[in-house]
Amino acid sequence: MKLVLGIETSCDETGAAVTTGRKVISNVVTSSLHLHKKYGGVVPEIASRCHVEYIVEVVKEALKTAGKKVSDVDLVAVTNGPGLVGALLAGISFAKAFAYARRIPVIGVNHVLAHLYSAFLNEGEVPRFPFVGLVVSGGHTALFHCRDVDRKSLLGQTQDDAVGEAYDKVAKMLGLGYPGGPVIERAARASNGSAGISFPKSYLGKDSLDFSFSGIKTAVLYYVRDNGIRGQRPEARGQRIADVCYAFQEAALDALVANTAAACAKTKSSSVVVGGGVAANKRLRDKLAEAGRLNGFKAFFPEFRYCLDNGAMIGVLGQELYKRGYRSDLRLNAEPNLKA
Repeated sequence: MKLVLGIETSCDETGAAVTTGRKVISNVVTSSLHLHKKYGGVVPEIASRCHVEYIVEVVKEALKTAGKKVSDVDLVAVTNGPGLVGALLAGISFAKAFAYARRIPVIGVNHVLAHLYSAFLNEGEVPRFPFVGLVVSGGHTALFHCRDVDRKSLLGQTQDDAVGEAYDKVAKMLGLGYPGGPVIERAARASNGSAGISFPKSYLGKDSLDFSFSGIKTAVLYYVRDNGIRGQRPEARGQRIADVCYAFQEAALDALVANTAAACAKTKSSSVVVGGGVAANKRLRDKLAEAGRLNGFKAFFPEFRYCLDNGAMIGVLGQELYKRGYRSDLRLNAEPNLKA
């Protein structure tokens, strides 16, 4: 098997890529994010309709960029969960139709595990199994012990909001817009951390590797309310906003780093692989790198272009699973709550 068409439509990004082995020949992504901004979050119906509208052109562009024809594709890999059910169905329906017309196999790929595997797409050094995997995004926050591509165990996960969701909600409290991750990260850089603001980190038990971000989020809400920040004019609250963003980000990321370091100690792992949209956060990268130096592990991150949802990670993982005997057929369906 030589060429794989990878398709990703789990949320608001429509992605298609042409891959072979770990090599990414083309990777095309378009998004309906601009249509969701005014609602402060992704609207499933809008996302689904946009996938239907975009998918054909995105696939055409991926094939054109790769210099390949439809007849060159040997396998179609597509996200079948977790995600928004309508969005998933748009990609799956296209993938099955493509595979049926070409008489080639189709394979469903778990979106969360694909994020972990995205670090293997890097052009430089890539991780080796076994490792601790940390998935951090708007919909997922979880730790895994990954022994091989198809051998992993869940170590801990969020008990409420995903970390990316907490970023979005705090940004909304502060009137900063959507999505919250990039805007909070930028605002936090304007603070030197000397304002004396601190927010609590949840403690879920001595041996727990689970996460909780509801307490941090609530503490920010009370601080904003009690200090009248939300109602101030932008020019009057700029520095205070920056200080709140800094304090929130430090608390949220410290929770991620602490549990990840504990997971490495528990599993005796010397490598950490991070995937998902929040993996693009430079402060998280710095904090995990420093924790690795202190605790004896090395952190691997995807290149920035592979942090957000994309078809390349689906294609590469799909081919690897296919080589190991995993199969899907035309009964493949959306599994919005699929477990990793």
